[in-house]
Amino acid sequence: MPIYRETVIEVDLDKIAYNMEQIRAMVGKDVKIAAVVKANGYGHGAVGIAPAIMEHGGDLLCVATLTEAIELKEAYPRYPVLIMGLTPTEYFPAVLDYNILQTIDTLAQAKALAALARERGATAGIHIKYDTGFHRIGFPDAPKSYTAIEEISRMEGLKIEGIFSHLVLLDDESNRQQYEAFSRAVRTLKERGVALPCCHLADSIASVDYPRYRMDMIRAGAIIYGLKGFHKGSLDVRQALTFKTKINHITEIKAGEGVSYDFVWRSDRDTRIGTLPFGYADGYPRNLRGKAMVTVRGKQVPVVGVLCMDQCMIDLGDVPKAQIGDEVIIYGDGTGNTLDIQAVSVLAETNKNDIVARLTARPPRIYRKDGKIAEIRTMIGRKSI
Repeated sequence: MPIYRETVIEVDLDKIAYNMEQIRAMVGKDVKIAAVVKANGYGHGAVGIAPAIMEHGGDLLCVATLTEAIELKEAYPRYPVLIMGLTPTEYFPAVLDYNILQTIDTLAQAKALAALARERGATAGIHIKYDTGFHRIGFPDAPKSYTAIEEISRMEGLKIEGIFSHLVLLDDESNRQQYEAFSRAVRTLKERGVALPCCHLADSIASVDYPRYRMDMIRAGAIIYGLKGFHKGSLDVRQALTFKTKINHITEIKAGEGVSYDFVWRSDRDTRIGTLPFGYADGYPRNLRGKAMVTVRGKQVPVVGVLCMDQCMIDLGDVPKAQIGDEVIIYGDGTGNTLDIQAVSVLAETNKNDIVARLTARPPRIYRKDGKIAEIRTMIGRKSI
């Protein structure tokens, strides 16, 4: 299948598998792994990476929105998928149609979903979101919530399959307070006869740094992709993504001549400018102007001028043999004099998740397994090799 673009994202499925096996070894056989594949699998392509995740220790796939869940369910109907965000009640029919696990954080939502499920003679699986201080979504940490959740547990048409909260990750003390608040809520609910098969609190960072908080299940996100955000613990995970393109034009300019909009960059020497067919519409941070480096023939060269929507320019003055068609590594894994995603995030003054989540659907995803291309997914189709 033709790719039709020189700018591509390569995903090493062997590294995804390796990372999953490392996570499984870390948490042991008794703790479930919910694999977070929202934001198109952190830019890696959720549908493309899902089999590697589920075949190497994943118990559950987690997304943020209904459309993300439907995409996965249409590809893999048997995979359990949890929507961690809230779904408007008018879309609950689709939740039932696809047998998706839905997060609930109000009594009204629960009643609406239960009524619809009863009409269909079905049972909807839900996870309760409990707010221990993040103050984003969730039942408030208060006695009235115990009463509401107890009522939900008795509703025909619903089955509580889990309850979860999210750490702020400010410091050890606030984490401890949230953990204790969540544990107290779980304990109280169980004493009231509420069945809570799966209690989960820890994300990637907490699951590595705070083993005590793993509970029944962890929600592994960044660590699946080899992105390290933890500080106290350690886990050997490997970056799975490479973002690359090719030089498609070279221009010779004189000292003093400018490049791109407003000539905010002018060359201080005679040089050659290489044009690359990618830009911020592919998810590259526009604020990297004046800071970004890419790798050509093993040498880091600067991105110059204002980054365009679909193209950017690099100074090839220090790579005199560079030519049209040469491969350019935008994000590497740090080897071969490339910038890994951590390094790029520092330059862009953001975090690693932001860098990969920005990656749009335009660049084709090329999936490699056992050193070979296993699958290609583009905006116009897919092909397994």
